[in-house]
Amino acid sequence: MKRIGLIALAAFIGGAAALGGYKWMEHKNDNLLSFADQQKVLFASNAKISSAGAVDFVEAAAAVSPAVVHIKTSYSGGGERSSSPMDMFDFFGGGGRKMQRAPRAASGSGVILTPDGYIVTNNHVVDNADKIEVILSDRRKVSATIVGKDPNTDLALIKVDATDLPVVKMGNSDNVQIGEWVLAVGFPLDLQTTVTAGIVSAKSRSIGILARDQQQPSEEDFEEYQRTGKMPARAANTSIESYIQTDAAINPGNSGGALVNANGELVGINAAIASQTGTNVGYGFAIPVNLAKKILDDFRKYGAVKRGYIGVTFSTLDADLAEKLNVKDNSGLYVNEVLPGSGAAAAGLLKGDIIKKIDGNIIYDSPDLQEKIGRLSPGDKVELTYSRNGQLKDTRVTLKGDGAATKPEAIAKNGGSASIEKLGASFAPASAQLKNKYGAKSGVVVTGVVPGKIFDSLDISKGLLVTAVNGRPVNSAKDIEAALPQSRNGMTTISGVTAEGKFTYSF
Repeated sequence: MKRIGLIALAAFIGGAAALGGYKWMEHKNDNLLSFADQQKVLFASNAKISSAGAVDFVEAAAAVSPAVVHIKTSYSGGGERSSSPMDMFDFFGGGGRKMQRAPRAASGSGVILTPDGYIVTNNHVVDNADKIEVILSDRRKVSATIVGKDPNTDLALIKVDATDLPVVKMGNSDNVQIGEWVLAVGFPLDLQTTVTAGIVSAKSRSIGILARDQQQPSEEDFEEYQRTGKMPARAANTSIESYIQTDAAINPGNSGGALVNANGELVGINAAIASQTGTNVGYGFAIPVNLAKKILDDFRKYGAVKRGYIGVTFSTLDADLAEKLNVKDNSGLYVNEVLPGSGAAAAGLLKGDIIKKIDGNIIYDSPDLQEKIGRLSPGDKVELTYSRNGQLKDTRVTLKGDGAATKPEAIAKNGGSASIEKLGASFAPASAQLKNKYGAKSGVVVTGVVPGKIFDSLDISKGLLVTAVNGRPVNSAKDIEAALPQSRNGMTTISGVTAEGKFTYSF
């Protein structure tokens, strides 16, 4: 009997050890998964024919509300910052992005994505904040740090030190249909958790709020085009606007909150309203969750967005523009310019081509293209259908990184060991005050970046603090020159720090 007891005890201990080891490995591998894949572990597959779900919103509201948090931010007094899109956006063009004295405090909303505290919100909710506090559904107040933020999509990912948090299930925004019911959940006007209902009024809506100064070509542009045959160069619009429009009541404070379908699945992140008064008049806009998934995964992996580009500037065709350009098509995207060294140039696209489809999906307006490209990364391929001289043609475009004709990997392979000249940057010794601010013992400040070279390709911008090269502390350009040949296995490593945290690049 004693022997049987020992065997049972040994079996119990072995089983507990195996289960504990499994749980440890499961937690260790969490960060290797995308947010969408990680959530598959949390939610059983529940396929439905329609994204709309039941008409009764009680279950959806009960499931989502605990995982939508109140975000409070504070700012140093006396600074200047641009007003948030939620607060000042005027659908009819007035007001807008005026500069105003920064408030000492502001608030918004956020959506918990994982039990260990990753939370999505808007960039404008946390941008330039000195302190970020998150109030959870159980009234706990916890500090948050920024993992990554992107003004081009108005998305940000923050992290709190907490466990076993409630989570909102990510849905599929491609399945959202115009006319279906949705709920907006957040903390409007500093109220407690508030749920409002409405329908999806439109999809792929661009409202120009993220890049007001990047407009369609002007009358003068078309006059020059007719005179010279060349469309004037315009600043590239890197913002991505393809909003879900809803008439669910959204007000200041809802920024970063959840837009969910009647199944309680997250389909959008509330971002802006159209109003002349600053409060709801029936037009709210949310960032599609399918676009957010890619951006948020990049934040967690790299701390920034790795965005791919086709490499064209374009105008959305309509009857008036087609007449001015003397083209027969009145739908699609008219290519104004193909950037040298871009994926579009390599694929054979030319000025005057009209992009009609991407991966078989018809392109009606710029958001149709921008959102789909915004979900992809440098190196990904897309199938484009375009019209040239009235004939449809197909081509495959390999996306390239922001502003770079060559990807960083190619630069490293072709360039051999790096030098300051190949880095394409200039440096100055960091001041003691700057090093103290970031807790760094060494450092140089990037004072300039050469377009098309390694630092430009890696998105290392002017003003960043570089603390080490190949593991060696650097305090001058001479230190960098001396450290560069000390690479291991042909790889060069650049380390530094920003306001968002430490970074390391290897190439």
